[in-house]
Amino acid sequence: MTYEVFATPQDAAKQLAAEVAELIRSRAAAAQGAVLGLATGATPLPFYAELIRLHKEEGLSFANVTSFNLDEYSGLSNDHPESYWYFMHQNLFNHIDIAPENVNLPCGTCAPEEVDAQCQAYEDKIAACGGLDLQILGIGRTGHIGFNEPGSDDTTLTRLVHLDELTIKDAAPSFGGAAGVPKTAITMGVATIMAAKQVRLMAWSSSKASIVKKAIEGPVTIDVAASYLQNHSDAKYYLDAPAAAEL
Repeated sequence: MTYEVFATPQDAAKQLAAEVAELIRSRAAAAQGAVLGLATGATPLPFYAELIRLHKEEGLSFANVTSFNLDEYSGLSNDHPESYWYFMHQNLFNHIDIAPENVNLPCGTCAPEEVDAQCQAYEDKIAACGGLDLQILGIGRTGHIGFNEPGSDDTTLTRLVHLDELTIKDAAPSFGGAAGVPKTAITMGVATIMAAKQVRLMAWSSSKASIVKKAIEGPVTIDVAASYLQNHSDAKYYLDAPAAAEL
């Protein structure tokens, strides 16, 4: 696992987007598809903005791309403004030429008795596509990747999880207070993420400095899911200077 420090999130996002564009174009030139794992939240916004710019200004096509999102809140319909389905369409999919049928997100509105089957179906579809070529990640202040909170080990697959109190606190402003934040979510597991051929994690601001240090320099531990990336053969952190301040 490696990391690189940039002056600004925009600088980091531009380099990461160029890396992803090269993957997409090289696969297209070989008449092959590219399978991307995608993340939500404020962290990847400059990255998605750069992908949109590459599409509109430099002709980057997403026609050969299949995407799988990391997670989705429980109980939120696709048109809910805080759902990750809504987020991804507003901030990326509506602005590029990815085929709607190639967009995949976990189902947040499944009946409780259907959740396990839906999670297995998600894993099966990723496998049927040949696995994830490149997984994009952010990192939560609990060290979560996806919604793999402390206690998630490296055998976990896509499943229903309970959100940590700190995660709920961080999400509270978007939901009008902690009471409005869903308490559970569907997330890819650590093992699902670790099976990606490449993993790229972004982190910005001093608020992430402490957990970035634990994830990169601390022990590999069930208490910090991102620490498992130390064991990945091709994982890299893209950091701005404040996020890297404690390294």
